[in-house]
Amino acid sequence: MLPKYMILVNWIRDRIKSQEFQYGEKLASEKELGQLFNVSRQTVRQAINVLVQEGLLESRQGSGTYVTRKIANTHAPQMVVGVISTYVNDYIFSGILRGMENVLTENGYSMQLAFTHNHMESEKKALSNMIARGVDGLIVEPAKSGLPSPNMDLYGEVLREGLPMLFFNTYYPSLQLPHVALDDMATGLAATEHLIRAGHRRIAGIFKLDDYQGRLRYAGYIRALMNAGIPLDDDLVLWYSTEDFADGFKTEKFQHRLQDATAVFCYNDQIALQVVATLRELGRRIPQDISIVSVDNSDLAKLCEVPLTSVAHPMEDLGMTAAQNLLRLIQDPTFNATVDFPPHLVERDSVCPPRSL
Repeated sequence: MLPKYMILVNWIRDRIKSQEFQYGEKLASEKELGQLFNVSRQTVRQAINVLVQEGLLESRQGSGTYVTRKIANTHAPQMVVGVISTYVNDYIFSGILRGMENVLTENGYSMQLAFTHNHMESEKKALSNMIARGVDGLIVEPAKSGLPSPNMDLYGEVLREGLPMLFFNTYYPSLQLPHVALDDMATGLAATEHLIRAGHRRIAGIFKLDDYQGRLRYAGYIRALMNAGIPLDDDLVLWYSTEDFADGFKTEKFQHRLQDATAVFCYNDQIALQVVATLRELGRRIPQDISIVSVDNSDLAKLCEVPLTSVAHPMEDLGMTAAQNLLRLIQDPTFNATVDFPPHLVERDSVCPPRSL
């Protein structure tokens, strides 16, 4: 179900399109619209603000709200793609964005950006604004994809309206929408197998609970252990959430997880750097005392005090592919736009055989 303000947005927009509301005509007052739709004046203002941003309405202080232009053809392409990401300062997003921007610009499209900070309420607002804006397609990195989402009604609206859309980096598995991402299960498998080949059997794992990538990488980790005949030890597995990240990994619980481990597979390079700092404080050497493999192959891994073995994230290639596939979907809604990039492990100095070998 659409938010109440979006119902009002669509009602006004439809009447401007049909020319029931003429150019220069004064709109009903906020009070009258609120009574008509049984909503608060704040909800009416929210709807009007959306249409003001679109250039369809103009609010004149002390006078009211007026229609400022006609909608010649709402089905005409806007040549705008909406991109919703979790973080603007994420260390892999700049590469992804560069790839998207290059493809979209080459094809005559501009990009409308929004960031959710991995908050579901911010995702709801971003999606609603993009839909109201009338973008030609959406490329979305979902917020907290490992948890049930309260925004399924909006995604359902996207599906019903046939708005071209795909997820990038991760996805909601319950939705029948395409995605472009690193193959996270294969990534967890490859990283853990690398440690097993080095002779490790006591392999800890650190995974993100509220993002679906964490669950898939955990599944790959388990599969590698099972394939090697190594029983899973829950005491070697640590889960963390978005809110936990700021606390770091200095807790007794974390230190207990690594106490008997000879190696650790880290969810990403950011986590690996925190692990390196904590292990240094505990007097444990890398890789002599404990080996580390992480994910992303970012500058963080390359410039770490002990350069980290890491599974490469496709970054710019992922961004280019996401944009190319969305443009294909705009032209052909039946196109299979899903791509899972295979993992590529970059070996550096953070892995060696355990000391007992």
